[in-house]
Amino acid sequence: MADLNLVRELAVAEHGLATVAIARPDGTVQASVVNAGPIDDPVSGRPSVGFVARGGTRKLELLRSGGHATIVFRRGWNWVSVQGPARLIGPDDADPDFTGDLPTLLRDVFKAATGTHDDWDEYDRVMAAERRCCVFVEAARISGNG
Repeated sequence: MADLNLVRELAVAEHGLATVAIARPDGTVQASVVNAGPIDDPVSGRPSVGFVARGGTRKLELLRSGGHATIVFRRGWNWVSVQGPARLIGPDDADPDFTGDLPTLLRDVFKAATGTHDDWDEYDRVMAAERRCCVFVEAARISGNG
């Protein structure tokens, strides 16, 4: 049975690159590549996969309306998917139960997705300018071939 350990392994092996899939209202699927990694939801504490999304994207719009996503990590023929409800925390998606600091949370999600940065002040500036949002997909269902 696949678990978050396999997610961690594949995320590291692929520099955090994963595919996120979100259903559109017409039943088709919108998919895009993101940098993602395992991180606990900062409100519920539940195991999740997080990524940072640029503000104003269709991906965020669909997550707001549908509330669920699937994230797939792969390396060669090994793969694992994480499916579940999504929580958004960002400048356009305030969560009244989140009591932390958004710039710190954006950094934490980026690090969980194997990211590093030489100038965190510049990172914070760009995240604010692009109205970046943290997305947490709860690991309600994990499946894969590992």
